[in-house]
Amino acid sequence: VEPWRVLAITFTNKAAGELRDRLTKMLGEKADDIWAQTFHSACVRILRSHADVLGYDRSFTIYDSSDSLSVMKHILKDMELDDKMFPPKTVLNYVSRAKDATQTPEDFLRDAHARNDVRRVHIGEAYAAYDKRLKEADAMDFDDLISLPVRLFDEHPEVRERWQNKLRYLLVDEYQDTNRAQYRLLKLLSGVRGAFTAVGDDDQAIYAWRGADVENLKLLQQDYPKLKVIKLEQNYRSSRRILEAANTVIANNEKLFDKRLW
Repeated sequence: VEPWRVLAITFTNKAAGELRDRLTKMLGEKADDIWAQTFHSACVRILRSHADVLGYDRSFTIYDSSDSLSVMKHILKDMELDDKMFPPKTVLNYVSRAKDATQTPEDFLRDAHARNDVRRVHIGEAYAAYDKRLKEADAMDFDDLISLPVRLFDEHPEVRERWQNKLRYLLVDEYQDTNRAQYRLLKLLSGVRGAFTAVGDDDQAIYAWRGADVENLKLLQQDYPKLKVIKLEQNYRSSRRILEAANTVIANNEKLFDKRLW
């Protein structure tokens, strides 16, 4: 397989760097062509090639959390909303979770009206204004870097097919930490071939508070009936006593995949 057809995704720059270092030791210069990156850096590369299709300039700006907070503060002030009832960070958290779930401002507002929840309606209006303001500034926030490639592949099959043909073999590390947008992105990228490896552990799913969805592991079994599960139960780090204690603790978890560490 040509190295540029391989995409290895993990969550932190440190982990991606370690992955590249190991690959270089194994493969030499060939490793330079492998996409060993974080979700966000891989998506930036895709968006830099096709941002114009979504109405952005290819040299779009990426807003960090302080930029996003500043924009939201101005929006809430313009909307004359009490910052004690609508703290900017809290409103941004709602926006972030909505983007993680690939929920547009229109989807969010529709849901808020259906619930007859006035507070959520105001948050939805702030979300819509925030999205509009970023677009006018030709800017994206961190959540857009995942949700916009999903929209790109959903709405533009010719672009999706191009990337499916380019990146034909996928590895996703720490799979239990993926959110719904990341799951959809991977599903769109892998296409009908479904040539990917997901490395994850349902007993380490501890990031629900920041959008991770352990259901993604369950969806793998539903969406890919030919899924082959390889259990990595042999532990090289801990003594038997520690593993027995760990097995006793995780025995109480709801199980997607049974395991016994040894």
